[in-house]
Amino acid sequence: MTRRATCCCGKCAIEVDGEPEISAICHCRNCKKRTGSAFGWSTYFADSQIVGKTGDVAVYTIGGANPQQRSFCRNCGATLFWKAAFLPSHTGVAGGCFADNPLEAPSVTVSNNSRCSWVGLPDDWRTSL
Repeated sequence: MTRRATCCCGKCAIEVDGEPEISAICHCRNCKKRTGSAFGWSTYFADSQIVGKTGDVAVYTIGGANPQQRSFCRNCGATLFWKAAFLPSHTGVAGGCFADNPLEAPSVTVSNNSRCSWVGLPDDWRTSL
C-alpha cells in the first residue's frame, strides 16, 4: 500500500510504500517543540520505502547530540519529514500528516522521563526502540 503524508496546506507531500518500521510517541523536548504539543508521533520508514516527495520544502538542521535535518513546507511551515543521525537509513515522517489514510496506532513510547504527567498511554506499549 502506498501512503501519502501531506503538510497543512497540501502543497508538500511524501509518499511511502508499506507500513512504518517504527511508530512511536516521543516525549522528548525536541519532539514537543517540533509539534507544539505534549509529544510527537514519529514514524520511521526505511529509505527504500520512500517512493516520492513533492513540493517546495525547506530544511532546518539541528546539531548537538541528536543531529537532524527537518524538512518543512515553505508555505505553511508544517514539519513533514526528517533524517536523524540515530537512524541513518530511515526517514522519519510525522504520523499525523497521514490524515487522509491514517496509520495504525503506535505501539512504542520513548523519552518517558519527559512525559507530561497527564498523558496516559496503554500499559502494553514498548518503552524503547
